[in-house]
Amino acid sequence: MTGGNSLAISPGARDALETWLDHLRALGGAADNTLTAYQTDLSGFLAFMAQHLGGPQGRAALAEVTLSDMRAWMAHERARGVATRSLARALSAVKSFYNWLSERDDFDATAVLSVRSPKFTKKLPRPLAPDAAKAVLGLVGDQARQDWAGARDIAVVTLLYGCGLRISEALSLTCADAPLPEVLRITGKGGKERIVPVLDVARRAVETYRRQSPHRETPTAPLFRGVRGGALNPRAVQKVMEQTRLQLGLPSSATPHAMRHSFATHLLNAGGDLRAIQELLGHASLSTTQAYTAVDTARLMDVYEATHPRANRAT
Repeated sequence: MTGGNSLAISPGARDALETWLDHLRALGGAADNTLTAYQTDLSGFLAFMAQHLGGPQGRAALAEVTLSDMRAWMAHERARGVATRSLARALSAVKSFYNWLSERDDFDATAVLSVRSPKFTKKLPRPLAPDAAKAVLGLVGDQARQDWAGARDIAVVTLLYGCGLRISEALSLTCADAPLPEVLRITGKGGKERIVPVLDVARRAVETYRRQSPHRETPTAPLFRGVRGGALNPRAVQKVMEQTRLQLGLPSSATPHAMRHSFATHLLNAGGDLRAIQELLGHASLSTTQAYTAVDTARLMDVYEATHPRANRAT
């Protein structure tokens, strides 16, 4: 732990935080980005409590945090401009930490665990229209200065739209995965595995990129490489999409992740089964898939009428 916050946190509290993060890391269910966010959120929380309570608070003092202290922290976060969604995430991290700490140190964490999360309106993903998605695939390769990099960008975006991969999942592929098989075993969020069919067009796009790539392939090397040969940065894909959408006059919501939303929505609109799409996306909850696919009540009723046994029973 580095930075100014660590100076305000007692060794005992810092040790508790690091032990908790190690615990989450050992379970294997939390992504590196999630652990980094948790560490940032908890460091800020512990530093605030140290200042609020008059000095670095030891591990035992954490058990004495009151509901009033929690409200003071949340008010402080709002006052410094923390967005509601970010505050809700930070509170979730604090509760998770306290749930673990209270079990280890045997104290009642009700004051912390009972704090209500701030409400926020969940932004629904906005998929592209089919014609817009095709236009993106047709233009995204023209943004790079080198032909091989353009072929690479086409391959990555085709995997997002053709297979519904997250950008992190596409960029985690290694040379050992190529040539891509007809189905891929993808490890997604929370370490959850799923099987994803790979369209011929996606396999061809990847092979076109591989033939043009100047970088030597080894089994452990990333499949998609940056100009200098390292792993392709997600920001580079985001920038390519920004340039493409500006040329096509698409809204700012036309991001790499929107191609994944578009994959799901277009499948559903073509008659795909919502449960099957849930499996393809790797969602634990069907309600998450419904949001991703911009499903409306009328569409769900169409699916119901077409597939439910009682709806199809002769009268």
